Amino acid sequence: MSEKHTPTRDEALALLQEHVPDAKLQIHALCVEGVMRYLARKHGEDEDEWGIVGLIHDIDYERFPDEHCKHIREILEPHDWPESYIRSAEAHGWGICTDVEPRTLLEKCLFAFDELTGLVYATALVRPSRSVLDMKAKSVKKKWKVKSFAAGADRGVIQKGADMLGMELGELFTDCIMGMREVAGEIGLGGEA
Repeated sequence: MSEKHTPTRDEALALLQEHVPDAKLQIHALCVEGVMRYLARKHGEDEDEWGIVGLIHDIDYERFPDEHCKHIREILEPHDWPESYIRSAEAHGWGICTDVEPRTLLEKCLFAFDELTGLVYATALVRPSRSVLDMKAKSVKKKWKVKSFAAGADRGVIQKGADMLGMELGELFTDCIMGMREVAGEIGLGGEA
């Protein structure tokens, strides 16, 4: 096996498009990438590593929805991806579809924010502006309480992630919104301008 290399965003995007052709799942990946890049800067970490892991975290989901996270390794290893990237992607399914427990700050953030991006996205879509650019955490808090709203966004997982990071939900919501603002145009949440 050849020496591991650091994957580029272009390589990650090409793999994402190959393995995840569904446009909605690609938008989710871009949401998570934006949030992870924002969080990396906030914490003084490697923005490219965090963003790339966010981009490919669901690389096996479309093909293997019932075995999600169990095929990430077989997709990424042939491309000589570093173990830390692979493990981080696997850990976002901890307690749901894998037993890989999040240990690093990157892994804990991915675990906490993955589900939350869906709730924030859905909240933005029902706002008059259809945008994250003018959204505040209180809008997400209101929708958080309505269990039938964006029911696919598992509140238990989000809460577990917040607890893991030692963060209040309001702070988690704000960070998610701020990260998604950076990719608002790409994800269709730049408003009805």
